[in-house]
Amino acid sequence: MSKMTIFDPAMCCSTGVCGPSVDPELLRVAAVLEDLKKSGIEVVRHNLSSEPQAFMRSETVAHALNEKGIKALPITMVDGKIVKSGRYPTNEELSHLLGVSVDKIEPATKVKVNKCSCGPKGCC
Repeated sequence: MSKMTIFDPAMCCSTGVCGPSVDPELLRVAAVLEDLKKSGIEVVRHNLSSEPQAFMRSETVAHALNEKGIKALPITMVDGKIVKSGRYPTNEELSHLLGVSVDKIEPATKVKVNKCSCGPKGCC
């Protein structure tokens, strides 16, 4: 089985799925990663704000950051090689890269997240 490692930009928590306005893309990624783990794929995720040393330990990631800066993030690696940089892979891309059926990582129901627009004090 393949090993996938994701190097996330700085986020408030390990998945970025917290607070009053959740980014739907981060919600999708968190759900997909859980499904991949259930399928036996080893998944490791590093957050720049809580694990900066992991970014420097990886020569490949450190090089990408030196070349492109923070725009290189998120970085997705499969078996030690960068397969996507600057955005998260789609479900279809992950299916192809990891050799798993897209049905195993597609949610049974689609989740729609509405961004809060109630003002500076948060959601109503």
